[in-house]
Amino acid sequence: MRSRYLSDPVDCQFRLNKEIPEILWSPSEEVIANANVTKFMRWLSEFKDLSFQKYEDLWEWSVTDLEGFWSCVWDYFEIIERQPYTRVLGTRSMPDVEWFAGAQLNYAEHALRRMDDHVAIVSQSEVRSRSEMTYRELREHVAQFAEGLRKLGIGKGDRVAAILPNVWEAVVAFLATASIGAIWSACSPEFGTRSVIDRLVQIEPKLLIAADGYRYGGKDFNKLGDVKQIQKSLPTLRHTVVLSYLGDDVILDGFANAMHWSDVPVDGSSITFEPVSFDHPLWILYSSGTTGLPKPIVHGHGGIVMEHLKTITFHMDLTEQDRFFWFTTTGWMMWNFLVGGLLVGCTINLYDGSPGEPNMNALWEIAANNGISYFGTSAPYIQGCMKQGVHPNQEYDLSSIRAVGSTGAPLTSQGFDWVYENINSNLLLGSFSGGTDVCTGFVGPIPLLPVRSGEIQASCLGAKVEAFDPSGLSLVGGVGELVLTQPLPSMPLYFWNDPGDRRFHESYFDMFPGIWRHGDWIEFTDRGSCVISGRSDSTLNRGGVRMGTSDFYRVVEEYDDVVDSLVVDTGSIDNEGSILLFVVLKEGVNLSPDLVSELRLKLRTDLSPRHVPDEVHQVLSVPRTLNGKKLEVPIKRILAGTPVEQAISKDAMADPRVLEPFVERAAL
Repeated sequence: MRSRYLSDPVDCQFRLNKEIPEILWSPSEEVIANANVTKFMRWLSEFKDLSFQKYEDLWEWSVTDLEGFWSCVWDYFEIIERQPYTRVLGTRSMPDVEWFAGAQLNYAEHALRRMDDHVAIVSQSEVRSRSEMTYRELREHVAQFAEGLRKLGIGKGDRVAAILPNVWEAVVAFLATASIGAIWSACSPEFGTRSVIDRLVQIEPKLLIAADGYRYGGKDFNKLGDVKQIQKSLPTLRHTVVLSYLGDDVILDGFANAMHWSDVPVDGSSITFEPVSFDHPLWILYSSGTTGLPKPIVHGHGGIVMEHLKTITFHMDLTEQDRFFWFTTTGWMMWNFLVGGLLVGCTINLYDGSPGEPNMNALWEIAANNGISYFGTSAPYIQGCMKQGVHPNQEYDLSSIRAVGSTGAPLTSQGFDWVYENINSNLLLGSFSGGTDVCTGFVGPIPLLPVRSGEIQASCLGAKVEAFDPSGLSLVGGVGELVLTQPLPSMPLYFWNDPGDRRFHESYFDMFPGIWRHGDWIEFTDRGSCVISGRSDSTLNRGGVRMGTSDFYRVVEEYDDVVDSLVVDTGSIDNEGSILLFVVLKEGVNLSPDLVSELRLKLRTDLSPRHVPDEVHQVLSVPRTLNGKKLEVPIKRILAGTPVEQAISKDAMADPRVLEPFVERAAL
């Protein structure tokens, strides 16, 4: 039971409007009766002698009887087990949690369970026209590519790295990799060479699959030169497969052990799924922090199968008849989540390109033309549509959309209102909050409850989410740290190449031992709904994609003239804000327009266009703690108008005088 303690541990800027927001949508009796989660409750009553009348009761059971809930999820979805589990949960003390010991399964076998002529993938991009692929055809493509991987010497536990656009080949390559027990890891083609190398060098891939380039906003970006450089930086590579995406006449001169996608050796169309343990690595995702290289987050086959089946079925209410779209790139966890739609047998819709090409109606046109029933996007995209005065329901028939998903950043009340006014009034707007770390949502939609403006409906099943004050006291009605007090099956297995799990522990368990701290501000209402108020750590957010500050520092501080640097995101729940880069230069060196241009170009080239700062400023020193840590979060709070004495204790600083330029800027 959460405490009624109401004092606020953070600034007034994060305080919520305590008036109960208006209801924008309520489920009809028909929606409730036909919801997947209602069917699950009926099944629990019939086969497990468990009776639940309300979602709140179901959720309470799901987080208090973890073994009972997750074993029921296993049975309900008829998990294809090559070897049964001996127990649901061994040790349950985070982070050393053991799920479904003894079980053997395979993610790809579940994704390809359907073998008929129902459309599995609809794919289109700025480069390619629309195409369809059935489940039967998808299975054949995966079988052929899996055989090709085996002939190239790729096997269980080997890492397969990809630099691919969001096209059907990426899905095929991933499923083929999973089917043989190899480990997938992808970067988006827009990533710069440095960004890709920093990620992939840590996991020592045996195979690289890369596109020759990509198209964004009508402009082609050839990446063959980058791929050559990346290839040379990965000494463990045995082979490189190049996808001719921009052109058909890609010449592979200068590449070592490279071949075209079409030349990958294939033989036959039957597929063999390698049985792997529940916790066998499925993929490696990346999340950057304030120091060091990006964190290589390892997720397991079983945890992702269970979590995605639960979330996509119960919370998003998808069935095999749905057409599921999420605007994403292969470098964002939402791509992995979108592919999870195959687990429930629905049609997933891929799009690669700019959401604003030729204008901000582009994605809505795709939704209308393809009969999309679940439209997933980011809060910044919705905010962008608002700012540009887009009214898609005046241009297109969007009646097929029965649900909209929003993630990547908090969605404002104005964003909620815009969706209902400009798409259609009878849909479930599901705002999610979770992250790459678990590849799912902690809090999100549920079709049994009303949608209130600016609020996330509920905690997700199996997710014991709470708001903690600095002392570890649970809050209701006050803003606190988002924590998980019980484990989830999709929590990371570990970080790749992390001796002693040091970085893993520091990332999630340094503030509250045995409790997962996620790095978000959250406030729960007494109705069980919640609002995410932004990041409690220094992670940056650009276009719904989170970026770590360490990436910036590694690039910027390579310059001889740059002594130190600090990067801050001024965004909040109501404002996307700006990314500000502060640099300390060598004595006698002033920040020139040429140096600013060089820094911006270097960040764009080495990392990505998202990493280009909005402003660059020179300061005499970077504020640090007594032990040398950069004060990113306190500076963000000062720039937002928080009084210095509330933002940071000067006694904890190496030199409090260096705060003056930031205080002066905040006063402008």
